[in-house]
Amino acid sequence: MFKFIAGALTRWLNHKSPRSEYPLCDFDRIRYELRPCDVVLVEGRSRVAGVIQLITQSAWSHAALYIGRLHDIEDPELRALVIQHYGDAPGHQLLVESELGLGTVVRPLHTYEGEHLRIARPHGLSHRDAQEIMRFAIFKLGTRYDIRQIFDLARFLFPWWILPRRYRSTLFSQSIGTQTRTVCSTMIAEAFNFVQFPILPLVKRADGGGVQLFRRNPRLVVPRDFDYSPYFDIIKYPFIDYSHHADYRLLPWHGKGVLTGTEAELYLHPAHTEALDAEPAPEAHSQGSGP
Repeated sequence: MFKFIAGALTRWLNHKSPRSEYPLCDFDRIRYELRPCDVVLVEGRSRVAGVIQLITQSAWSHAALYIGRLHDIEDPELRALVIQHYGDAPGHQLLVESELGLGTVVRPLHTYEGEHLRIARPHGLSHRDAQEIMRFAIFKLGTRYDIRQIFDLARFLFPWWILPRRYRSTLFSQSIGTQTRTVCSTMIAEAFNFVQFPILPLVKRADGGGVQLFRRNPRLVVPRDFDYSPYFDIIKYPFIDYSHHADYRLLPWHGKGVLTGTEAELYLHPAHTEALDAEPAPEAHSQGSGP
């Protein structure tokens, strides 16, 4: 009965809204920019993505670890494990990620073509540690997604008073324990913790005037933390990049495009913007002395 309910809830939470005709980012440029151990942040379109965005107050609902192509994985044992889970596809750019209903899996990068993406690159990460991070993530393949967190996430869609106190969320539990299940950002945080690479550490003053870092509980790491972290460089390529034009004012703001559905509530029609552009700028207050 529990598996049936969890399966139905998983399918409902994974339902996605339609993809935008034109994405916000340039997928081809991101594809060529990626390096092994980059974290790919995804603005999801599913119901569970909406819940995560609401909880974390961020557009980023999912994170995946880029491991490159098969030849980027130096250890033959790890390459064989990836082939076992994904297949022998030397030309595919691959991600390791944990997803609701699937667990920790290997996926091709082109799965996210057309989505809003951003690259978070660990600053100064050594080649050796990059291989260790990939090793950690690849050995997680097959790990189940934390089913309890499905209910924890779904709970945020309902008023607090509906569920008894004993069913309150354990999503951000402080206890680490032995993890046999994981979620997307937790798995990646554990991989970076394995080589002691900081994400959002606690910095405290130590005896003698120095400082000490404390690693964050990986269960508390959410996708936005990789964007927020000062230890990750953020790389983004817009679909329409005004750096290719002489002036951002020359971007194609005007035309005969039609806004449909809720777009009309969220965006301004060119006719309206023309009226706004025609309004005179407010006069500056005079600060000179009187006559």
